[in-house]
This record gives sequence, C-alpha cells and structure tokens, in this order.
Amino acid sequence: MAPEAGNLEVKMPEPSRLIEYLLYIPEYYLRSVGQLLDYTIHNPAILGQGLTFSAALLAILLAHEMGHYVACRRYGVDATLPFFIPAPPLFLAGTFGAFIKIKSQIPSRRALFDIGLAGPLAGFVVALPVALIGLLSLRPGPALLNHAITFNDPLLFRLIAAGFHIRLADAGANPCYMAAWLGLLVTSLNLMPVGQLDGGHGTFAVFGLTAHKWIGRIAFVTMAALAVLGWFWHGSPSGFLYTVLLAIMLKVRHPQPSRMEALGTARIWIAILTLFVFALCFWPFPITIT
Repeated sequence: MAPEAGNLEVKMPEPSRLIEYLLYIPEYYLRSVGQLLDYTIHNPAILGQGLTFSAALLAILLAHEMGHYVACRRYGVDATLPFFIPAPPLFLAGTFGAFIKIKSQIPSRRALFDIGLAGPLAGFVVALPVALIGLLSLRPGPALLNHAITFNDPLLFRLIAAGFHIRLADAGANPCYMAAWLGLLVTSLNLMPVGQLDGGHGTFAVFGLTAHKWIGRIAFVTMAALAVLGWFWHGSPSGFLYTVLLAIMLKVRHPQPSRMEALGTARIWIAILTLFVFALCFWPFPITIT
C-alpha cells in the first residue's frame, strides 16, 4: 500500500554511540529521499507535478539569463551561455539558480543599464503567465506545507487574486504557483540595489558610483532590520540569508563602464518600470514558520 502524503515522516532510533551521532544526519537524509522516491513511484501524479514545476521554474530562470546574454551580444560584450546549478534532493527547489559569465568589460553606461535590467525584466515577463496559470488553477486545500511553513504571497499574487476574486487563504499550492512564487523571489533578490546584483547595476547606471554605494548600504541596513523582525514576527531565518548575501555584495567592487554617457528618457522610464516590477515581486516576510 502506498504511504499517505501526511505519513512521510522518517522514524529512526535515538543514537547512543558516537558513530551513530555522526551518521544520524546523512542516514536521515538518505532515508527521507528513499521514502520520497517510494511515494512518487506509487503516486505517479506527483512526478507529473514535479515536472511541471521544474519546467516552469527553469523557463523563468532561462528567460532571466538569456535576457542578460542577448543584451551582452547586442553590445559586443563577451559572455557565456547560461549555466544552471543543480541542488541535491530536498534542498530548496532542486536548483541553486543559474548565471552567465561576462568575460569582457562593459563598454558604456547604457550597456550596463541594459545588460543589468534585461535579465530580471525578461524573467518577470515569463513569470507573469506562470503566476496567472498557478493562481487560476488554485483549488481549496491546506495553505501550509507540512503544517509548518507558509509561503506568503507577493504583491503580484495579491493583485491577481483580488482581480479574479481568488481566496488565497483557502487555497493549496500547485506547481505553477510555487514556480512563480520562487521566480518572483529570485527576481526581487536580484533587483536589490546592492553591489553587482542586477539592481545594483541599474542603480550604478542611473545614479553613479557615490549614490550606488549609499543606496546599497541603506538597502543592507533595511534588510538586516527586516531579518530581525521576520525572526520575531514570523519565526523565519530567511531574511538573514538575504542580509548575508547583501553584505557580501557590498564588499565586491563595482566595475566602472568605459563611458558614462546620458541614459536618455526612455531608459529612465524603464528604470521606473523596474522599480514597479520590484514592488510586485518583493515581500518583506516571504515565509512564516509555525
């Protein structure tokens, strides 16, 4: 008989010897993966949901990186095709994301702006229909994962739900919903105006070196404060991961483009649009742990 979804708890005896303590975590991990595989074999619909989730999430990540790549090609900047970083089973969403490697100097302020913001904007364009499909496909069900983790909806989800009269509090997640949720989370993180993140490139191009440094520091302090509040209000350490990443980004020197010409009116409007996209994707407390 196939195990029920709610009975996937791994039961192991308490360790009593040193070697048992050392092997406890790896053994627990392997047993968890094995139990999950067994459940999937007996419930093939789960595999279909996983493939749907993977395809949707990878499409968002691919669009993001190809946005950067196409912009690089437009300006003659040498860059690699996207690399995807897989994650082991049960870690995050099965991926640590994707990236391209830029091998030559960015020639101008406009090139920096276009290359930096093309990625998150392209990813958002793909995430938008995925979010629509996910939200319009929601069915009544438990809003909690394992009755412990709640995925708090970003502003885009809330606006779509309001427009289509969807009660998010009464709905369970589905593959497209989760793919879009993660895609928007990644987009909001990349649009942070810090260091060499995509938002940092845009900030540098619009405001220059000095403002880029100060805006980055303000963003870091803000995220550090939100991390503390998230820990006390939502029981979640996720904000500290943001803070650590931003701290690392602050230490990375931003390269100076060869030319710092005026951006022009069209790019200023794109910068405003990008701020709007960030507002739709970002939520200060994305996870609640109970």
